[in-house]
Parts: sequence; C-alpha cells; structure tokens
Amino acid sequence: MNQGLARSLRRAARVHTVGARMQAPAGQVDLRLSLAELLRLHGDNSTAVVLMLMALLTVVPIAGAGTVLSLGILAIAGAWMRGLDDMELPRRLGALSLNERWTGRCLHGLAWMYERANRWLKPRWSLWSHRSTRWGWGAWIALMAAVIFLPLPLGNVLPSLSLILLSLGWMFRDGVALAVSALAGCAALAYTASLASLLVQLVDRAWAWLPA
Repeated sequence: MNQGLARSLRRAARVHTVGARMQAPAGQVDLRLSLAELLRLHGDNSTAVVLMLMALLTVVPIAGAGTVLSLGILAIAGAWMRGLDDMELPRRLGALSLNERWTGRCLHGLAWMYERANRWLKPRWSLWSHRSTRWGWGAWIALMAAVIFLPLPLGNVLPSLSLILLSLGWMFRDGVALAVSALAGCAALAYTASLASLLVQLVDRAWAWLPA
C-alpha cells in the first residue's frame, strides 16, 4: 500500500464529481461503479483487498447486498484459512454496482482511508499477523460474515469495521490494527447478543399475553 493508490483513487473521485456535474440532463453518462471496477482501480486481486472492499460495501444501502456479500465474505474466509493470497471475484459479486451518489462517496472514502492508513499504520506487534495466526483470522472472518448475514438494524456496521481493520492490518502487518479489529468484532457480537436477548424477552411477554 502506498501513497500512489490513495492519489489514484482521489483522482478518480474528482473525475467522478466533474462528470456528475457535467453530464447531460438525460443521464446519458453512466457514473456507476461495480465491485469489479473498484477492484481494478486498486490493480490488486489480493484476498485482503477483496475482503476490504466487500466489507465496505455491506454498509451501503443496496437491497440484498448484505446477504449476497456475507456469502462472498464467507468464501473469502475459506480462502484465507487455506492461505490463498489472491482470488478472483465471482461474476455475480463483481457485477454488484453502486448508484451515482454512493460511487462518489465510496471513491472519496477509500482515498481518505488509504491516506490515513499510510500515515498511521506500520509493521508492529508481528505475532498478530504471523502466518500461524492465519487460520484463526479466517475463522474470525467467517464469524463476522455470519453477523452481517443476520437482518439486524445497523448490524453490519461493527462487523464491517472489524473486517476493514483486519484487511488493512494484514496488508501493513500492523498488529495494533488487528487488535482493534478484534475489539470491534467483539462489540459486534455483544450488540448481536443484546438484540437477541431483547427479542427473546419480547417473545416471552407476547406469549404471556396469550390466553392459556
């Protein structure tokens, strides 16, 4: 990861903004980006990059995206456990596209994230990113995918954050980022458990109101 990627995405974001302002009223210019096109902008098919992009898109309000992407993230978990460092996107996932507004937001957000990552992340706490821990992180990815799959209000935010931090931490071999990823994931599990407990209580109260 280097400053060149951040500059490239920032440039793509500016081009998108200019295109959105200058396009014809009839909307003849297609300013949407697909997941495959976002990946091509990175010039990298590494498993960590694919995971990061898919985790980022789980919080974008696209109908059914969380369900489809969670299954893709589960596939990445399997590849991660097997030690695969590169993977191709399935065609259905690669075709998933953002609307014009979210395309611009995603490009700006990615550029901002890479700029901060280059500034703050560095190799440290090497044990967290050692290859011997890879299987455990693969299981963690699968667990976060299961949480994302659940239809919970705002339930994708924390597991998505955990997976983005995991991806960046693995790219930079930054154990601090990986530790924060684990904390965000634990918060996601706690949130899921609290909602499940609340649901059980509501069902019990509703059951108590039913005639014997």
